[in-house]
Amino acid sequence: MEFDESEAIKYMRQHVAEGVHSNYDDDELLNLIDIVYDYYEQNGLLDIDLGDDDDDELDVDDLLEYVGRMLRKDRGAKLTAEHARPLVEAYLKYEESLDE
Repeated sequence: MEFDESEAIKYMRQHVAEGVHSNYDDDELLNLIDIVYDYYEQNGLLDIDLGDDDDDELDVDDLLEYVGRMLRKDRGAKLTAEHARPLVEAYLKYEESLDE
């Protein structure tokens, strides 16, 4: 399967509690996906690796710290760091589902 932003948002909504995702519109969730993508880019996790080693394994705690910092900097963001955690975890599960 290929990555699809709409499907990612749909997956995130289906895999977190109603009280979390219902507070945010699709644009807010898309902003979260963009923040995750920026983290990947800054940490070299988007580089094509011809070897199959796991040197560039994702540090989820570091990612969540980064997301929290970026959300605090973005004055227009409504998403809280508290709600970001389950949404990021759902997004990562969506990414994993693409490999299945």
